[in-house]
Amino acid sequence: MTELKTPENFARTIGELKKSGWKSVVVKEEIRKNAVAKITAGEQLFDGVLGYEETVMPQLENALLAGHDIVFLGERGQAKTRIIRSLIFLLDEWMPIVSGSEINDDPYAPVSRQSRELVAQHGDATPISWVHRSMRYGEKLATPDTSIADLIGEVDPIKVAEGRYLSDELTLHYGLVPRCNRGIFAINELPDLSERIQVGLLNVLEERDIQIRGYKIRLPIDLMLVASANPDDYTNRGRIITPLKDRFGSQIRTHYPLDIETEIAVVRQESRPASIGSVQVRSPKFMEEIIATISHLARANSQVNQRSGVSVRLTTSNQELLCANAVRRALHAGETDVAPRVSDLDALAASTAGKIEIDAVEDGREGQIFQQLVRGAVLQVFKQHSDLENLRAVAEEFSEGVVVQTGEDIVSTDYVALLEKMPALRTSVNGLTNGDESPAAIASAVEFVLEGLHLSKRLNKDATAGRAVYRAKN
Repeated sequence: MTELKTPENFARTIGELKKSGWKSVVVKEEIRKNAVAKITAGEQLFDGVLGYEETVMPQLENALLAGHDIVFLGERGQAKTRIIRSLIFLLDEWMPIVSGSEINDDPYAPVSRQSRELVAQHGDATPISWVHRSMRYGEKLATPDTSIADLIGEVDPIKVAEGRYLSDELTLHYGLVPRCNRGIFAINELPDLSERIQVGLLNVLEERDIQIRGYKIRLPIDLMLVASANPDDYTNRGRIITPLKDRFGSQIRTHYPLDIETEIAVVRQESRPASIGSVQVRSPKFMEEIIATISHLARANSQVNQRSGVSVRLTTSNQELLCANAVRRALHAGETDVAPRVSDLDALAASTAGKIEIDAVEDGREGQIFQQLVRGAVLQVFKQHSDLENLRAVAEEFSEGVVVQTGEDIVSTDYVALLEKMPALRTSVNGLTNGDESPAAIASAVEFVLEGLHLSKRLNKDATAGRAVYRAKN
């Protein structure tokens, strides 16, 4: 990471800081002030968080304006960590500290012994440093082996060996929490902390101080504490102690995208560019809708474990792999312009398997459930785009003995040639491509129409080894 340089016109001593008119405020007041400024200006608090405008964001704004510590409850892949990390942009860009302080001591009210002694000795000549807001954030993924030393601190044996007494505060090695003094500290998956460690956090939240082993010291910590947790674990029946629950000011429930359009917007934002080298990938809207609908159907499927959640990462990974399969197909066929097709959907088994958990079923049923999700998504999107009258005309064209083969080895121009013999099919395709006459877009639309007709029981389909043959119903 590029080192940030302190602007040259900033104060360098406590005396200069006083002359500049800088005033010290607690971190939650600082966040409130900057949140008020953003809201008043009509700006979004955070960039890149979609679908929460009417649900999560109003609750979050309330919590910040109230000066609360916050816990976000939600399944995986609901942007909890992204929101938490974005809180740093509500801090002032630069903050002064006593030079050399390990815990960001306030020049006007230092709390560590080292800084107190320095200020007492030098007064207004005490040197100060400036800390960028990116350095005022700390984060810990809670694990069962997390210790009090990790979070709060421990005796440093090297400092003891240097001749200090164990009772000397200067022998302490501060943990993550005090090192985030005057900043934000986040704990992901809070209930995974052991109960004794959760107890250790009570003083931080309530008395705003820390205690290390048997030391008779009080170290007032100015901190905003934010946590994330799975809703099932964050109950007194789960793995969270009630006194710790009681000390968070606000509890905010996150959720997955509520509609297909939001899911697609998130995927477009998060997925890697599909085009690579000389191969240009165009992703038809109906294929994006199919990918998003697969995730939405999985979230409503009784055979999918909903406790573990169906993350938006599934949608993103599926979109990326769908396009990757299209690129691979283009490379083998020598094409430079390609669009994902229905025949590429079989590749999604690899990206789906690790991201959804199927409840106990017979061996081999996982693949069947995946196929059910894919077929259900294709049919649902097809119904939204289909013209019933025109579909009848397409089915009638097949009744004249037309047989169409699809698959990875069928080049895009073959689908274009097919439309010359099937005017009704061309009409359906034109309604899907939105004026895009490229062979890649036409090939994708043709496969979508054929598969939709099959799933709506208007065509027969024989599928083997990556190929499919569509013909009229017997």
